[in-house]
Amino acid sequence: MPVIVIGLLIGSYLLGSIPNGYIICKLKKVDLRKVGSGNIGATNVYRALGFKWAALAGLLDVLKGVLPTLIALQILESEILFLVVGMAAVAGHNWSIFMGFKGGRGVATTGGVVLVLMPWISLVVVIIWAVIVKFTRYVSLGSISAAVVYPILAGIFAPLPYFIFTIILAAGIIFQHRPNIKRLLAGKENRV
Repeated sequence: MPVIVIGLLIGSYLLGSIPNGYIICKLKKVDLRKVGSGNIGATNVYRALGFKWAALAGLLDVLKGVLPTLIALQILESEILFLVVGMAAVAGHNWSIFMGFKGGRGVATTGGVVLVLMPWISLVVVIIWAVIVKFTRYVSLGSISAAVVYPILAGIFAPLPYFIFTIILAAGIIFQHRPNIKRLLAGKENRV
């Protein structure tokens, strides 16, 4: 069993490390690190290539969280272990081995993990995210707000390990958004 757990953790991290946005833009002869915010996530793909390619990058990033979490649910018996497998995918996205341990903000990949574990909570959070983005045109503000709402809803409706898990992931998302928070406070954040 420990070999399976280690294999799942490594596989989840490596899958999470695939820089989908960067790859998509590279295929279109665009270095995503030199466009917009320089981030390799779907929002910056939108700035570089438009909605269609951003949607593909976002979907692939969500799947990086969905797939290892689904596999872990089928193979492992411990809630804690499949939560850690999901976090490994997010860690891969945020600190990709293929990008010199740099990466995205982890929002879509976290969303994929939570979608598998808490689908109804995910639906509510996505609606909140969409409303905030629609009215403010700040994806970062929507993402930070979603990160704050996840643990609140998990604390009310989910088991304790899920609540703790969402606190850790929310803290990670907010930590990764430090540059965005500074730009929001200075009134210099990019809108979509």
